[in-house]
Amino acid sequence: MALAPRLDLRQSQSLVMTPQLQQAIKLLALSNLEIEAFVASEMEKNPLLEACGPDDFTPSADGIDRETQTHSVAAEVGDSDQLIGQGLGSADSPLDVDFGAETFIDNGPADRMAGPSASSGGMEPLSGGTGEAFDFDSFANPEPGLQEHLMDQARAVLSDMDLLIATQLIGQIDPAGYLDANLLETAHALGVPLFEVEHVLDVIHSFDPTGVGARSLSECLMLQAMEADRYDPCMARLLANLDLLAKGALPQLRRICGVDEEDMADMIRELRGYDPKPGLRFSHDSAPPVTPDLFVRPTRDGWSIEVNNATLPRLLINRSYYVELAAGPQDRASRAWLADCLASANWLVKALDQRQKTIIRVASEIVRQQEDFFRKGVEHLRPLTLKAVAEAIQMHESTVSRVTSNKYLSCPRGLFELKYFFTSGVAAAGGEGAVSAEAVKSHIKALIAAETADAILSDDTLVDMLRAKGMDIARRTVAKYREAMGIGSSVQRRRQKALRGQAA
Repeated sequence: MALAPRLDLRQSQSLVMTPQLQQAIKLLALSNLEIEAFVASEMEKNPLLEACGPDDFTPSADGIDRETQTHSVAAEVGDSDQLIGQGLGSADSPLDVDFGAETFIDNGPADRMAGPSASSGGMEPLSGGTGEAFDFDSFANPEPGLQEHLMDQARAVLSDMDLLIATQLIGQIDPAGYLDANLLETAHALGVPLFEVEHVLDVIHSFDPTGVGARSLSECLMLQAMEADRYDPCMARLLANLDLLAKGALPQLRRICGVDEEDMADMIRELRGYDPKPGLRFSHDSAPPVTPDLFVRPTRDGWSIEVNNATLPRLLINRSYYVELAAGPQDRASRAWLADCLASANWLVKALDQRQKTIIRVASEIVRQQEDFFRKGVEHLRPLTLKAVAEAIQMHESTVSRVTSNKYLSCPRGLFELKYFFTSGVAAAGGEGAVSAEAVKSHIKALIAAETADAILSDDTLVDMLRAKGMDIARRTVAKYREAMGIGSSVQRRRQKALRGQAA
């Protein structure tokens, strides 16, 4: 066979993802707040995009919706090219939206969030009941933190080198109020004797809150016991053996402390009144509230599902500005840039609309599959997979995964992440059907909460009780679920209840 160059024509298929398709896929995985940031960045790059608020869609005094009327005029005239040619670019609407039906009807939680209330200035709670508005004064004048609070006290009683040492030590106190520092290393770093650092630390121990600057839990409780004038030799021996107290070894503790049952109960009751983390009372770091992306509420005909429009930006394409720019003098590069801006704006608006439709479609199927949960509670949560939802709505499993990521659903039972409704299953005792793992955890938690001090339920007992409820579950699975919920073993719970009985 001779080797020679030649030309071949072949036909093949390949999947090519355009930038627009990649953008649409990216939008699915973003939450409403992330969408708002994304749209803000797009508006900075595209001059044809502009945000509009609820005031931009207000009906006129004669009751005629001018925006809807303009939309109907645009439909009669023709498409966008004809409108631009006739100078009616502002009348073209990129989406077939009934503004009269979706903007002016206030019948859902999203409308109450978006629309200001006349009585509360827009701060009316979602439930429609009475509620207090945010305390904006607390944002304007926040309370001092732990470090600042301690430094104010140090400046009042210390000066010169002692104040420098105190500044160094206070800077190494964690938010809980404990000192995480080596005094000898601190003394070498500052070039001062160790006893001076220890002296300054003793001064810090006298600061408010009591127990701050301690290097261990025993020292923290000791400082509080000394402040309460309850630090005697018996209390000192008890604080030196906190590990035995945690194990519930009360007889051994009584022998070490040399007290009877009544005195031991009084000492334990005293310890329970102390604060093991005194610095946390000055911590003002609060987790940001989760904003729901969807609202689900019961109606007479079933369930109403709507997107939280209050956190979604409202976008318009300024076609009047496009007509004005297109009519002016421009070169080929300018015309191409302007056409790209118009195409990008149209695609973004349509992608956002398609995103909402996809989210509603997935959420509707989740509500349909988990209707017993919304009506009766977590005990009736069913096992559900992404594949089951994807097959029901004829979508790809990866699409459902993106839709349910970083999105939250608000319903009368609370606020839940969409991923919460996808749980593994536990076989039913009868052999038919399955029970959700979350439902099993709920039953375990309820059974343990109802146990008494003289009837602690072991894992084997929990297995028997769950099987009586129709759940075929192994003992190791019960232990795994119990540990995942932060519930101790039967031995640990028996010790805890014994300690509570001693301190009661």
